[in-house]
Amino acid sequence: MAHSTSGTSTPQEASARQEAVPHGDGGAGPGTPPPTRRGMLAVAAVAAAAGVGLLAGCGEETARSASGAGPHDSTGAERSPSAEPSAHSPTPTPRPELPRGGRELSRYRLVGYCGLPGAAALGRLGTGDLDDRVRQIEKTARAYAADRAPQPVLELLATVANGTAGPDGTYRSRTSPDTIRRFHDAAKRHRALLLLNIQPGRASVLGEVKALREWLVHPDVGIALDPEWEMGPGEVPGDTYGHTSGQEITDVARYLSRIVAEHDLPQKPLVFHQVAVSVVGDQSALRPQPGVVLIKSADGIGSPGMKRDTWRQLVKDQPEGVRTGFKLFYEEDTEGSRLMTPEEVLALRPRPDYVMFE
Repeated sequence: MAHSTSGTSTPQEASARQEAVPHGDGGAGPGTPPPTRRGMLAVAAVAAAAGVGLLAGCGEETARSASGAGPHDSTGAERSPSAEPSAHSPTPTPRPELPRGGRELSRYRLVGYCGLPGAAALGRLGTGDLDDRVRQIEKTARAYAADRAPQPVLELLATVANGTAGPDGTYRSRTSPDTIRRFHDAAKRHRALLLLNIQPGRASVLGEVKALREWLVHPDVGIALDPEWEMGPGEVPGDTYGHTSGQEITDVARYLSRIVAEHDLPQKPLVFHQVAVSVVGDQSALRPQPGVVLIKSADGIGSPGMKRDTWRQLVKDQPEGVRTGFKLFYEEDTEGSRLMTPEEVLALRPRPDYVMFE
């Protein structure tokens, strides 16, 4: 997740990155701040396996009281007494909606932080008081909303790539259910979306998604795939870029689509972070599925100019029906440069549906 790319790189550029992946095709150029992800693999594994990050300060306030919910419709407007159901007629069961109303994601600009509790280098979501962090996301989301309503997102690493094989040889650890529950409760309190991020190592991507089914049946939970950390036989996370295919992403989308249909859920986001052109092969096989919104998120560290170059390469020949996302790095992007402004991000075309900070 923390590598710069514009499609290709030279051996000199690769060797200049102190902790970079040597076999990827990133091309940030000399002077790019080295990512710290590889050095955090062991820390992340420990945090995930131990369920670290049951942060203090998360009260037991319900989502209803936290949002001030009363007799309101999905837009927040008060219902008139005449709109109340008759005492003599059965009350229809409301269809599940997104956290801030409605069933379609196109009305919202998704803005979020990612991370894993106990592993600060993996993103701000893993540090500090959880409720404070979500309030910061809310404030940030308003700056990027533009012509849409802001929708805060918590992107929690639910499957974490490891630098060691582990007892099952999969080079991955799963975040504890208690930690996921804690973050889901926070998402409900703040009417946020929870995205469960998967860095599969050598494990099956679809298998990791299926292991999260108990959370995916909720209307406020989606999936984010990190194929940079999807390893083939003989590959080790941190030594090389991983990769996926359009068909594999479509298989995940089909699985999510079935859950949406079975539980009459609103649209569910399926994000895939792409750090280099080679990370997602055969994009022509990407097929949006009913009830699932595919979002390609441009990943990569660098100056505003470098990030725009990355963006242009990754959205070139974008498959029809696939939306876009954009990732910013608070620390790495600002080493020797600066963070892109909301105006600069919103000037990208197509305009990103999801803006994520690490």
